[in-house]
Amino acid sequence: MILHTEEVGAGEPIVFLHTGLQTGLTDFVYQREFFKEYFRVILPDLRGHGKSINNDLANFFEDAARDLFDTLEKKEMDSVHIVGASLGALVGLFFAKRFPGKVKSLTLSGITPGKPENWSQMHKEDVEVQTQLLQNDEAVSYFDQLHAAAWKQFLYMARNDEWYPFEETKDLAGIHSPILLIAGEGNPNETTGALSYRSMHHNVHVAIIPFASHLVHIEQPKLYSEVLNLFLKDIS
Repeated sequence: MILHTEEVGAGEPIVFLHTGLQTGLTDFVYQREFFKEYFRVILPDLRGHGKSINNDLANFFEDAARDLFDTLEKKEMDSVHIVGASLGALVGLFFAKRFPGKVKSLTLSGITPGKPENWSQMHKEDVEVQTQLLQNDEAVSYFDQLHAAAWKQFLYMARNDEWYPFEETKDLAGIHSPILLIAGEGNPNETTGALSYRSMHHNVHVAIIPFASHLVHIEQPKLYSEVLNLFLKDIS
């Protein structure tokens, strides 16, 4: 499918892939303003989010990567910088593995390469939080207005403790572009994982951001943006 996208700025294209239950316009807000002066900032809604209406999540990551490819083809973009956080980072990783020629650089945050020893407990806690969200009328109303598709399906999908694609995150095979891993120091699994990626690829940079955790681009938006900017300047 062709994803609904918003754009600002001009220059080399940089695509920001949002976190779960957000949209192109509600996530990476600081980064959008930071980079629009020098880049063509592309802000897609992933399938099932925002105005990208598609309720088929059976093969979400594969389909989301293909959606992005089809969208870039429609825009006649040969290659782009990809930046993703959490769910968006997983989509970015899938995309870079399947369409490496489309990727000038890949920046990921909020992902874990290996299955943590306490994964069952982590998953149980996540499901409890999601259950509470579904019982919050104000939150449900907000997400109903934000998404034209059936957003609750993502929460139902995540109830399966096998939903996370560890088989894909365990390595960086097939990716040719420079890679930047950004992790918040407050998430040990992600910081350890980011450092482990350095042995998997010849051109990996790692940044550990203090006073941040899973959503480092939101928790430390200025530091995140400055590190990303240094990376993009270094590879240009």
